[in-house]
Amino acid sequence: MSIRTSHATRLFSLVALSAVAMGAVSGCGSEKEVDNQAEAATKRARQVATAWDGSQAAGAWRAGYHPVAPAVQLPQGGLRSQDDKRAYQTQNFALRGDLPTTWPKHGRVAWSSNKSLTQPLMSANDAYKTLAQASIDGPQLTVVGAKLGTMTLATTRGPATVPAWLFTLQGYTSPLKRAAVNPSTPPQSPIKPAHNFSDSQLAPLGRLLQVAGDGRSLTVIAYHGACDAGPSVEVLETGGSVVLSAAIKNPDEGDCSAQSREKQVTVKLVQPMGDRVLLDASTGAPVAYRETPGRS
Repeated sequence: MSIRTSHATRLFSLVALSAVAMGAVSGCGSEKEVDNQAEAATKRARQVATAWDGSQAAGAWRAGYHPVAPAVQLPQGGLRSQDDKRAYQTQNFALRGDLPTTWPKHGRVAWSSNKSLTQPLMSANDAYKTLAQASIDGPQLTVVGAKLGTMTLATTRGPATVPAWLFTLQGYTSPLKRAAVNPSTPPQSPIKPAHNFSDSQLAPLGRLLQVAGDGRSLTVIAYHGACDAGPSVEVLETGGSVVLSAAIKNPDEGDCSAQSREKQVTVKLVQPMGDRVLLDASTGAPVAYRETPGRS
């Protein structure tokens, strides 16, 4: 028995086959475009590493004081009550004593490698103001005095002994410590920020949150929108730097893409961070540590 195919059926089959073929070509094109975007982002990361490695900027960064831990250390054992914790988180302090009105204008930040750095010291009053940024109803932490001392703080060069104001809190036998020196000013980057990249290729990072104790991982803040698949962070390691490349996965171009959100991303390293410079591939600048207000 012979089978006859109508003209309409043959036409439908040709259209269907054409659509499949076009889809295959389109798919190949999309994959190629994605590969090209990834290659461009990787190329940019290499350019940032090349610009920094061995540069004057890298030398200046390594010679500076760049903490990677909170500038505030709570009394030994931490805050004892939920009211005290709430007061600290809301930065609701009260001063019921006198703060020192004289202090050395400079102090020494010292590392175990016998290297040190002289930095300007902030006053006890200025240090207190960084803690007490609210005056609201509710629980308060009461400061009854302060004296100049030291604290140990993690930095990009390892643990350092740092000048600190030691605030006496009412009801506590050990002080709340606040570093009396500010971080060094970052050097000017030897490479300009990236241009002509979409957020799905390369996006600026937020801030550094933490470097693991063994130096083999670090946590950063990356941004994304409300209607995408979140951020991704790739890493490029060299002997002198660690370059992070952030991107937004499947960004939505609608209105909700303008709603910026933060997400913590932990990146694992092949080698410990050490004194390598942590860099943002998008900005070409170091990823600075910044703590969240009201948290320790």
